[in-house]
Amino acid sequence: MAIIKVEGVTKLYKELKALDNVSFEFDKGILSFLGPSGCGKTTLLRSIAGLEIPDAGSISIADKVQTSIEQGILIPPYSREIGFVFQSYALWPHMTVFKNVAFSLNLRKFPKDEVRRRVLASLDLVGLGGREERYPSQLSGGQQQRVALARSIVLEPRLILLDEPLSNLDAKLREEMRVELKRLIRKVGISALYVTHDQEEAFVISDKVIVMNAGKILQYDSPDEIYSHPSDPFVASFIGHSTLVEGNVIKVQGGECVVQVPEFDNATLICLTPKSSFTGGPCSVVIKNGDLRLSHEKFSADAINVLEGTMTSREYRGGLTDHRVQIGSKEVVVTSHRLCPMISVNGEGGKVFLCIDKSAISLIPQRAGAPA
Repeated sequence: MAIIKVEGVTKLYKELKALDNVSFEFDKGILSFLGPSGCGKTTLLRSIAGLEIPDAGSISIADKVQTSIEQGILIPPYSREIGFVFQSYALWPHMTVFKNVAFSLNLRKFPKDEVRRRVLASLDLVGLGGREERYPSQLSGGQQQRVALARSIVLEPRLILLDEPLSNLDAKLREEMRVELKRLIRKVGISALYVTHDQEEAFVISDKVIVMNAGKILQYDSPDEIYSHPSDPFVASFIGHSTLVEGNVIKVQGGECVVQVPEFDNATLICLTPKSSFTGGPCSVVIKNGDLRLSHEKFSADAINVLEGTMTSREYRGGLTDHRVQIGSKEVVVTSHRLCPMISVNGEGGKVFLCIDKSAISLIPQRAGAPA
């Protein structure tokens, strides 16, 4: 049974299609909606919650239709078996932690003993036992986020929706909380839909990821598959840490492709054949920046995919360094750890040699009708 099923959901704001015929199913676990600002991910989440009314399509939660424009069904948000954690947490400042978490239970007129039992159990679950009489202003940002999570799970929902819940935290706390949040969601044993524009956050917390742009789903897969085999040029560029160039496959044989890259002075590269049926022609070439070898010395004669270029600069980012290398008309950024044995350079300029392993290259066949 799919915990969430979305079919043909479209949402218009005047002439803008915020959602364009969106369809997907998800069984269980944590699913993230990933994409840039304005791509439609929050609109999709709010439509699932019942806070937005689509112009077309249907939404089911645990096999129960919640929204169907065609059938005239629209279950109100408070009647859907969901919890919602907002970006701003939306805690009542004049209420204690206990009263914030108990608010939805009191609205539904739960018995006082049941309210107390559920609230204290939820607070214990998120690590806030003993803080029920504090006010939100007396808590840290991370603790406020936990209160919002406790409030969303106290009703024991089938599904929890989270709209960029960590965006208000500083970078270090955000890194800690995304791991903690994943642990808590799994401990509770419910499924979650998670909205973020942060690729790293989506990959850490999710079982599956939907990458969106311009109201459409471009790829729906596991984090590893999206990183290793992007199926769309936008996905490859948005995921980052990759170089994207246009190429033309001139030979396909024995599970390998030979692709010519005009931007690399028409150099040819050898890579693995894409999983989809592909016989050649125009394509996008995705090269993972962290999987490259770089040296001021020439590589051995049997090395493949060796390109000659000029290193224009190096940029230090703490434990990582970006080496900017000009190859033909394209700049390639080679990212390495400070102890990485794949990088052997001295100085910041001069001629360098770049060696690209076959596994570091992905091809995205150009779709019919796509611009060249």
